[in-house]
Amino acid sequence: MKRKNTDQLLEMLIEDSQLYKDIKIPEEVEEKQRLIRSFMNIRMPKPLPDEMLSVQDTYLQEQLLLKGMVTPSEIPTMKEQYKSSYPFFEKLSIWQGDITRLSVKAIVNAANAQMLGCFIPGHKCIDNAIHSGAGMQLREECHRIMNRRRRKYGSQYEEPTGTATLTKAYNLPCDYVIHTVGPIVHGKLTQKHKDDLRNCYENIFQCCIENKITSIALCCISTGEFHFPKEEAAIIAVKETWNFLKKQEDFPIERIIFNVFTDKDKKIYEKVLEKCEKNF
Repeated sequence: MKRKNTDQLLEMLIEDSQLYKDIKIPEEVEEKQRLIRSFMNIRMPKPLPDEMLSVQDTYLQEQLLLKGMVTPSEIPTMKEQYKSSYPFFEKLSIWQGDITRLSVKAIVNAANAQMLGCFIPGHKCIDNAIHSGAGMQLREECHRIMNRRRRKYGSQYEEPTGTATLTKAYNLPCDYVIHTVGPIVHGKLTQKHKDDLRNCYENIFQCCIENKITSIALCCISTGEFHFPKEEAAIIAVKETWNFLKKQEDFPIERIIFNVFTDKDKKIYEKVLEKCEKNF
C-alpha cells in the first residue's frame, strides 16, 4: 500500500508539472520519495485536485507514522531533567530533533518575506521541512493570506520582519503553524537585528494568547540561513519567553519547547537556561 501511494502521488505530480513531464521515474523508493518532495517544493500555488489531495494526505500520514510523533509528555521538562527549582522550569523543555514530529498545539516556522515556503527542491531549511510535512495545502493557505495583504497594502507587499501569522498545520501532528520572518544578518550584528528578533518572539506569544495555544515548539529563528549569531539568538529567545511567562502567569500555558537540531544549539540553550534566573 505504501509503495502504491508513493507511485500514485509521484505520477500525479509529474502529470501536474508543466516542465518535467518527461522525467524518468527512479526505481528505488527513497529516490521516489525525494522526487515527490522536490515536486512539492517547486509547485507554484494553484488549486489542488481533490484526488491528488487525498493521495498526498494518505502518503504524508504514512510518512509521519514512519517518523513517529512525539508528544510533550515524552519530553522531560527542565525541572525534571535538571532537578532545578527555577521558576517556570516545569513549563520549559529543550528537545533536539525534527520539529515536524512534535504533537503540540503549534510549531514555529522561520519563514521568508514571500511567506510561501522554500522553493529549493529538498532544501534542509525548516521552512522547507514544515511545508513538505504539512502538504501543498499550506502553501495554498499562505498564498491566500498574502493575496489579501497585497490587496490591502499594495502589489509589492512582503511580510515584514518580526510579525507572526497563524495557519493550519494540515498533515503535521500539531494543530497550527506560526510563521515569522526573522532578521537577516549580513556582517555585524546590530541593535535593530536584536529588536527585530525580540519582535518575532513577542508576536509569537501574542498569537498564542489570542488563539488559546497552550503548548508550542519554538525553532531557532534566524540562526540558519539568516546568519543571526546562535548564542545571542538563544539569549533573546529565552529572555522573551521568560518575560512572557512572568507577565502572563494566569495564561494556561502548559509547555514551551525550545526545539534545536544540532548538538551545538542544544549546548547553547542549556547554557543560557542555566543562567536565566540570574540574568532575567
